[in-house]
Amino acid sequence: MAHRAGYVNIIGRPNVGKSTLMNAMVGEKLSIITSRAQTTRHRIHGIVNAPDYQIVFSDTPGILDPSYKLQETMLKAARSALVDADVLIYMTEIGEEPDPENTFIRKISRARIPVLLVINKIDQSNQEEVEKCIERWNNILPSAEKIPISALENFNVDYIFNRILHHLPESPPYYPKEALTDKSERFFAGEMIREKILLHYKQEVPYAVEVEIESFKEEHALIRISAVIYVERESQKGILIGNQGKALKKVGREARLDMETFFRKKVFLELLVKVKKEWRNNERLIKKFGYR
Repeated sequence: MAHRAGYVNIIGRPNVGKSTLMNAMVGEKLSIITSRAQTTRHRIHGIVNAPDYQIVFSDTPGILDPSYKLQETMLKAARSALVDADVLIYMTEIGEEPDPENTFIRKISRARIPVLLVINKIDQSNQEEVEKCIERWNNILPSAEKIPISALENFNVDYIFNRILHHLPESPPYYPKEALTDKSERFFAGEMIREKILLHYKQEVPYAVEVEIESFKEEHALIRISAVIYVERESQKGILIGNQGKALKKVGREARLDMETFFRKKVFLELLVKVKKEWRNNERLIKKFGYR
């Protein structure tokens, strides 16, 4: 039997459940998940291997109208998903009104690759609403296969996986067979810290945050990690640290526990908070923080 391999890129507007779907497909928590929009900032690959196939899933930042340079960079990452996909998943949800004039939708309508239009959060709806949603999308993307799912409840996720396998082209693997992702351990450590900040802080603070892992030293039974959390203003620094440092300690404790589960080792985590004024509009700093 010939070996099959390909890129399956997941795109959609923010907060439709793209990260939940990819994590379910890969079987590992690679993309952080919160109820906030713009949780995903980088394009993240999750790799599924079997003797006769390799699927490279790609979770991208949500499609949005950028307000600052960081968001412009995030939008570029989302656009790139339209270029190199072998199978494209456009993820929407019950209640989203499709816009036929949307640039991404128009490009998807002209795609010459298989498109799976995945309608998420049907657990929050009923059969009549699901059918109406499918009908609306049929008028805009008639050639796309419409698949209603609940990523949170894992409903119909196996069906999507089987449809991907059906469309996967013949190809040798793109990555070593033991690979799970293209991202480093440092990257995931930083994302675990950022996830806790997204969960525990309100208003603008989580969006003004960037995490840089300054040191990642792995010993026999312990990983020592030193991280700097950057914010844009002194007032944000004070909020992040909290009274007597309690808020930051909570972030560090929860992130450390997640890291110990992920890395399967004890972790010593040190957190510092520094100010980099207006870093989200600074192209040099955006590149320094690993955005392309």
